[in-house]
Amino acid sequence: MAKQTSPLWLRPITTILTPRGESLWYFLAILSILSVLGQEITRCSGLGAAADFEGFGDEGEEEEPSDSPQISDLSFRSLVPPPPVTQSDFETHHGPPHTAKSPPSSPSSDPSPKAFDYWDEDEFEGLPITEPSETLQETSTPSSPADEPKPATPPPKGSSYTIEIVCISFLTCFGINYFTGKRENENIALAWAAKFATKDSIFEKNFSLLGTGDGTDTPLLLKEGPNVFKFYASGRRYCHGLLATMELQSRHDLISRIYNLIVPCKDEINFEVYMNDDAMDHVVLALAKKKAAKMMQKEVRDLQRFANLVSPPSNRKWVVEEFAVISESREVAGDLISETILDQVFGDKAFEKFGKGFNYMHFSDQHSGPYKKMLLFKFALPDAKHMADMTRLVALVPYYIDLIGRYKVSSQVRSKTEAARAKVAQEIYKEHLNARQEALQKRKADKKKMEEAEAKLSAEALRKKEAKEKARQMKKAMPKVKMTRGH
Repeated sequence: MAKQTSPLWLRPITTILTPRGESLWYFLAILSILSVLGQEITRCSGLGAAADFEGFGDEGEEEEPSDSPQISDLSFRSLVPPPPVTQSDFETHHGPPHTAKSPPSSPSSDPSPKAFDYWDEDEFEGLPITEPSETLQETSTPSSPADEPKPATPPPKGSSYTIEIVCISFLTCFGINYFTGKRENENIALAWAAKFATKDSIFEKNFSLLGTGDGTDTPLLLKEGPNVFKFYASGRRYCHGLLATMELQSRHDLISRIYNLIVPCKDEINFEVYMNDDAMDHVVLALAKKKAAKMMQKEVRDLQRFANLVSPPSNRKWVVEEFAVISESREVAGDLISETILDQVFGDKAFEKFGKGFNYMHFSDQHSGPYKKMLLFKFALPDAKHMADMTRLVALVPYYIDLIGRYKVSSQVRSKTEAARAKVAQEIYKEHLNARQEALQKRKADKKKMEEAEAKLSAEALRKKEAKEKARQMKKAMPKVKMTRGH
């Protein structure tokens, strides 16, 4: 049967409706942000519409209790005439009247005329003449705090949710960037391992054991963090093993990614080769850019003690101008930086094409650390699609393992290097001796201060101290008694 194929006009629609990979994450992020914004806009518009109709139903409710007092007012007006209220020109000792609120009376109740038999006109002097209907209405409709209308609270504005929207958007972007950046770093590390640590690669041809275990299913890379990966190889002459550490950009951190846009930095890989004790002669050499070389000579201990900057020779090729060589001997530098290496990587023509990712290399038999004889390399990593660009840089590692493992210095150079090492060893011994003497002098000074402090104590304090010391000595001299429980 012939395979059915979808028409050409349906293919872009299916690609849009079914995103894959990182595009799916970005699509979900945009969809979630749009949904949050839509909910907030709908909520704000609903609150604004409710504020426009606020109090519409309350007016009807407030008008209902006002009808009942008018009916009672008519019944009162028809049944009992109000007493006359007179005004006097003089003031009495009585204060203003206290209007007592009475419960509302129903229209059907008949007021008794006996309630007004004891009306005193002088009791309410100085009051203005008011309409009886208003007075009866006030007495018949008492106002309570619960019935009073409350001031309408203004509806929340849409701008009050700006901070929440910004925080949710930032957290969403941070989470998406964490997973995408983590995946990007993993792809770079896997691309490097696939290029240089798989079958028929450089390290597979030069080392018998790759990875961290003995089995065939052990992983090649050891992940120590979202941006740190390590690779180990062993099983080669002249060295115990090799450790490669990839330190990539913090792409999983959104703030670090923004910072890297302002201050660019590169992905780097460091190689540490641990040489055998009998496989490396007196060699101290470093090759780096001029600015970095000066800094290394000031900060690295073995370069500071044994090596100096080597001026470029006039009778042969040398490294590019932007690099500097630090070595214990000019002869050693000339032997290790051969014309083959210059033609492959460090020459003027080869460096432009193959050596852009080179940072430095450092060889020393006097390295400060648990391993004395080490080879150090540091290169910049390209992106995952251009790993082949650093093939010649990675090839420097096995090349120099064999070269330095077989290299022997001349007798003249050996005599100079041995004299320099003996001098440095004597200086180190003097430093340790001086440190011990300083520690001993400090202990003596502390003891002398304690004795002087004891001499300043009174006779009573000395007596107490001696008694305490005597009790301690007696307790120490007493035999130890072991008690057992009887059965």
